[in-house]
Amino acid sequence: QVQLVESGGGLVERGGSLTLSCQASGNIMTINAMGWYRQAPGKQRELIADSSSDGTAGVVDSVSGRFTFSRDNARKTVRLQMNDLQPEDTGVYFCAANIWELGGTVDDYWGQGTQVTVSS
Repeated sequence: QVQLVESGGGLVERGGSLTLSCQASGNIMTINAMGWYRQAPGKQRELIADSSSDGTAGVVDSVSGRFTFSRDNARKTVRLQMNDLQPEDTGVYFCAANIWELGGTVDDYWGQGTQVTVSS
């Protein structure tokens, strides 16, 4: 079994910053893709940042220049630094990973979600 544990959400004013972290644990052989999704109120979940097993990481164009995404394979952790936050960044942020488990299976896992609220 694999767990993704997120931390770092909260309430911030427009222009503020937050950092989200997500750590994977459990029966992990290799973490393939690992990233962050955002679900704004009344909208579908959307990809915000993604990374591959070689450590390559990036964010989508809509948050480029404000969000920075990094991955630490040794710690099985990804980090999303969010600067100049705007009310439209409000939503639940989910960590997600595609993991090759020790038992040989490959599965997708999701964190429980962390709320980010940006006040105007």
